[in-house]
Amino acid sequence: MEDVITEIPPPSRFFQEDLNNFAPPSQPLPSPFLLFSDPKTEPLRPSLLIITLSSPSCYLFHNMCNKILIGSLILPEIPFSGNSIEPTLADKCCNIYALNDAANSTLLVSLKCSVSAERSNIVAKLLVGNQIIPERVLILGSVQSQNFRGKLSPDETYAFKLETLAERGNGSESGASSLLEGVDYFPSGSMVDGLAAALLTQCQIRNIRGTLCVSWPDHGSAVVALVRSLLQKKVLHGFDLSSTAGIEDKHSRKTLIKDHAFDSELYT
Repeated sequence: MEDVITEIPPPSRFFQEDLNNFAPPSQPLPSPFLLFSDPKTEPLRPSLLIITLSSPSCYLFHNMCNKILIGSLILPEIPFSGNSIEPTLADKCCNIYALNDAANSTLLVSLKCSVSAERSNIVAKLLVGNQIIPERVLILGSVQSQNFRGKLSPDETYAFKLETLAERGNGSESGASSLLEGVDYFPSGSMVDGLAAALLTQCQIRNIRGTLCVSWPDHGSAVVALVRSLLQKKVLHGFDLSSTAGIEDKHSRKTLIKDHAFDSELYT
């Protein structure tokens, strides 16, 4: 006779998904939303919307003085604990700024927190096409080595672009150049996913002139210089981004090392 106490029980006759039927369903996450300093803000229609996703681009615009905070993207899954009152590079947040150009027609979205693949589409729809309706979009991201077809040397810097049909066809139809004229296209067979891909998809769906620029590596003074050069020469002609070089307070330096595993001399 078998000992029912010490005998190994037989395998469950239920599948894992069947067992989940006995557990209460998890509460769905609230939807993200945009919050502006002026609650009566009508849909914004900038001539250019810049969205920074990569560490180098976030660093460059964090140190830019000519910007005004006008709103934020609120992601309920991202806690506010640990964020400072004054914006720092270590904050997990997404702020919206107006750049002080001649026509006040350039908006900046600085995303300093990760967005899951499941939330990428809904966030992309919020940033492009609903309350913000731009004429042109520039997305600054990073090359993901696992999705790149080819070799990437950590000692070399690269920049590639992807464009919507509206942006690519603009040059041939009107004679105007594309936003990042001269930058190589992303190699065939390589892939971009996540929020960067979702944002470019929204531009394509809405027939907006959109450009995704991905750089490599994701951190280091050399890639910061590369992104700065592209922005100054091809996008923000009236801004002096050179003033951001070497400007970083002690608190930002410590948090960069802690949160991004950056070397203490990366941006000096």
